[in-house]
Amino acid sequence: MKHCYSITQRLLMMVILVVSIFQVPLSFAAEHQNTPLRLTASSITKIQLTDWLYINASADIEELASLKLLHNNDNDWKKLVAADMRRIGSQNTWVSFSIYNPDDYLSRIIALDNPLLDSMKLYHLVNNKLTNVELMGDKYPFLQRPLKSNIFLYPFDLQPNELHTFYLKIDNRGSLNLPLVLWSKNDFSHTIETQSFGNGFQIGILIAIGVFSLFIALASGSFSYSYYSGYVLSVTVIVASIHGIAFQYLWPTWPSVQQHAIPMLIPIALAFALMFTEKVMQLKYHNKTMLLLGRYLAVYCVSLSAIVSFLDFKITLYLLSFSVIFVSSILIIFSLIQVYKGTKNARFHAIGRIWLFLGSILSGLMYIGVLQWQIHPQTPIMIGLTCEVVIMAAVLALRYNDERKAKLKMQEKALEQANRIKQSRDEALQAEAIANERLEQMVSERTLELEVTLRELNEANQKLQQQNTIDSLTGVKNRNAFDKRLIAEGRISRRQQTPIAILMIDIDKFKDINDQHGHLAGDHSIKVIATTISEFLQRPTDLVSRFGGEEFAIILPNTDSVGAMLLAEKVRHAISKLSIEWENNPIPLFVSIGVSAAIIETDEHPTQLLEQADKALYQAKRNGRNQVSQFSSD
Repeated sequence: MKHCYSITQRLLMMVILVVSIFQVPLSFAAEHQNTPLRLTASSITKIQLTDWLYINASADIEELASLKLLHNNDNDWKKLVAADMRRIGSQNTWVSFSIYNPDDYLSRIIALDNPLLDSMKLYHLVNNKLTNVELMGDKYPFLQRPLKSNIFLYPFDLQPNELHTFYLKIDNRGSLNLPLVLWSKNDFSHTIETQSFGNGFQIGILIAIGVFSLFIALASGSFSYSYYSGYVLSVTVIVASIHGIAFQYLWPTWPSVQQHAIPMLIPIALAFALMFTEKVMQLKYHNKTMLLLGRYLAVYCVSLSAIVSFLDFKITLYLLSFSVIFVSSILIIFSLIQVYKGTKNARFHAIGRIWLFLGSILSGLMYIGVLQWQIHPQTPIMIGLTCEVVIMAAVLALRYNDERKAKLKMQEKALEQANRIKQSRDEALQAEAIANERLEQMVSERTLELEVTLRELNEANQKLQQQNTIDSLTGVKNRNAFDKRLIAEGRISRRQQTPIAILMIDIDKFKDINDQHGHLAGDHSIKVIATTISEFLQRPTDLVSRFGGEEFAIILPNTDSVGAMLLAEKVRHAISKLSIEWENNPIPLFVSIGVSAAIIETDEHPTQLLEQADKALYQAKRNGRNQVSQFSSD
């Protein structure tokens, strides 16, 4: 009998103990049927709270106490699912979760890693008694947060046999993204340090590249570096705003700036990206249609940045999403077209744009739940963005290197030309010295009176000869000098049986130059071509003359057809590479050349040789101009 009583007593005590242990959860269940998280000292130090979140279906709850949320119908509460968190626009949305501590003294931190959340009012209840209320969100000054962090943190302590219930009233223009995590303080400190290091490293790289590019732009006046610097610095502020770092350090007391920074800066970054692409891909020279489209889109982006602050957030979100996708696609298409055309550095530009586009797609797929990776949805787009910025910096570095090499080549050519001029001047001085010596010898042999007379006669003869033999416009020999030299060189060729070559040169489409730019531009073109031809005649016996109008003739003694054709091709190529401007308008220059070479046999043969060169010239004209043609009896 006593034994039975003892057993009964023990069972009764166990029932009382169980009821006393679970008294609080049962009381909570009577009011609100959420399943609490049971937390002990042996629980893991990082717990994702998503499985314990409940959302209230009512949309008109304003305050916890006034509407007696604790005693609402349980049918108004449901598990928070992924579809709820992807919903755009959340007003008076209530989310709840509970944590029960049976027998340990614990200290925990609730972390909400969504720095862009507009407003969250947190109600903390212990055993169904309200103990604390906190206001968090980027609608409030940063210093108002319980812990000064770029994400939202709420620390609290748990005593044994306590039920902690949390109600979150969410007001947010964007999605209801609630990545709530329950941390122990030690593990959270280590994790937040690692996360802060990663974010700081990325932002530090972007700032370094942006500031360095800005300094280069200021030093060199390069529009490419200016637009690139603007793009990188805009992206840097966007990234810092997304992580909440900009709100923490740049404008902690200006919540309105945090609210509008990202919508305004995204179109600005797109505009800088478009203008940077125009410069680095040199669309002005490669594709005028792409140039105009890029500029129109840049104007659209700047206009969008100016008006997004006045639009409804959903409209702004749709406009920004459309703009980012459309502009990114256009930039990729631009890059791929230039890759197909073989534009230098276009391949790297395309790779950078594709990295950013793929990162955006992956982040979007993670956000809507198609991809279930154990990383933050922002991670792919941040990686893509960083890679794109670094690759674009490499593109600019390659272009800078190409421009530097081009300048070095120009300097080398200028130095070579200066050396040639110096050499010619030294030779002229040497020839002048020899002439002076001869003249002194003649002076010593003649009387002073005869010397004066001879000098006067010599000066008169030189002036007369110069007037009779030099073309006044170009400075080369005139037609009269050419005719006399042709007869003389023809006799030498006939006597010595050596070949002589004649080149007839005519400026292509010279009438168009006069019509479009004026006769002064035409005269300037004739002088430039005469100077270029003279540079290729190295022997004293070679002669170039202005044959008439825009035609030139060259006599090459002791030169066969092979040598004449080689010289003619060099002259034609050099003239085609000339780059002259008249009143800031480029003037392309091309010539056609006729060549004839032979050993003179009769007195009439030089004239026939000249006629053959003229026929070859017109054969070059008929064949399409800008070419060399040799006379053939066929």
